[in-house]
Order: sequence, then C-alpha cells, then structure tokens
Amino acid sequence: MKIAFAGKGGVGKTTLAALLGDYLARLGRDVVLIDADTALSLGSACGLPEDALPKALAQRESLVRQRIGDGVYLNLTPRVDDLPGEVSVAVPVGDGPCFGGRLGKKRLLVMGGVSGGGSGCACAAGHLLQAVIAHVLTAGDMDTLVDCEAGVEHLGRGTVRDVDSLVVVSQASLRSLAVAARVSAMARELGLTRQILAVTGCDAAALGELPALPGLPSVLVAVPSLAGLAKRQARDGSVLSLPEVATADAACAALLAGLGE
Repeated sequence: MKIAFAGKGGVGKTTLAALLGDYLARLGRDVVLIDADTALSLGSACGLPEDALPKALAQRESLVRQRIGDGVYLNLTPRVDDLPGEVSVAVPVGDGPCFGGRLGKKRLLVMGGVSGGGSGCACAAGHLLQAVIAHVLTAGDMDTLVDCEAGVEHLGRGTVRDVDSLVVVSQASLRSLAVAARVSAMARELGLTRQILAVTGCDAAALGELPALPGLPSVLVAVPSLAGLAKRQARDGSVLSLPEVATADAACAALLAGLGE
C-alpha cells in the first residue's frame, strides 16, 4: 500500500499516519513512514526522542549538491535508490495487540521542506525530495505512508502522484471540510480517485450530520477523540501505546476497509 495523508494544518494528519503505521506493523507488515511536512513532527509522533530524530534530507546540503548540483545546470535524474536506506532510521513499534505472527519493521524517512534551504540550493533540494519520494513509492516493497504538507502543496507539485490511496483528513468544521474538498478535487485531477475522508475528533454517529460539500470523498470514517493522547501531548509527542489503543486500532481498521484494503 502507498497511502498519502493530506488536509488542513492541525487536523491530525501526522497522528493518524503514525497510528496507522503502528497498526500495520502489529499486523506483521513492514512500513516506511515519510515525513514530507515542513513541521517535521512525524518522528516524534512515532516515538523517537529529539536526539534520535534523523536530519531532514532537504537539510543535507552536501548530499543535495552531490546528487543534484547547485549551479545553473541541475541533474534532474539523480541516483536515489541508495538514499532511503542510508538516511532513514528505525522507529519503535508500540504496545498493543500483535495481530500477525510477527511484528513488522518500521522506518522513518524525513524529507523536510525547501523554503529554508541555503542560498542557491532550494530548487536542487526540491528536485531531490521529489526523486526520493517517487523512488520509494514506485520501487519499494514495503507499505508506505506519506505525511504531506498542510494544504495542497504536495498535490500541486505532483509529489505524491504515485500513491495509490489518499486519506483526506479533516475536523468536523466547515473550514476544515472546505480545505478537504479542495484537496480531494485536486487529487482527482491527478488521477488519484481512491480516497477516504477521515474525520478526527468525531464519533461515527456524527458523520451523517456533516455538511455535504461538493468534492468531498464519498467514503467517510470517524476517528474518535482519544483522551489519553490529549492528556499526554503536553509532555510527550508520541502517539503510541495509548490507553485507547483498541479504539485507535478500530479506526485504522475502518480506514483500511474503506480504502478496500
């Protein structure tokens, strides 16, 4: 599976990506999680302490120059097949039911953004990021989850064109759902038609009360509020091993079912 998570900022994309990655690992599946958001919070959500977080690929200036160049002429077809293994790190699997015969492996690849790159290398870094993401999505044999930039940035650049599914994440608010509708419409223009709307902080019974905005995905899943997560977030960024792990697992299972997985 190659799944991207997109939507308005602050709606729970990173949390849901981390929860689904952990659920898949406890199903016995190997997972690559790609942090393609400039907020760079997926590693923390996956349980990595600050000193264990990998340096974002976009910030590895010498590597960017080596593969792409930093002058007038850029190598737009760089070799990247070795980079996912070289710059990714293992992330822990949380406590919870093991549904498979083994625990899967989880790895994190931090892409970062290009807006704060060094002088002359932002364009080069952007090309390298897109090349690495495209390689992982088309050549990888592991489930891949991509935590996208807030809004429509990655869709506009076509960065996640090669995913096979899109989880549009929204809160149960008109502004959030309006952004979700734009995200969904742009993704369909890219040919990404397998979509689901994940509404966070919402019970399944409340899904029918949401406004039917044009463009929203037709398949909806509720992701209820998790009191243990809300209590923890002030002191710990991890979303793993929650008291409500069964509730989170049920939401992940419903999400996969809605995508036909």
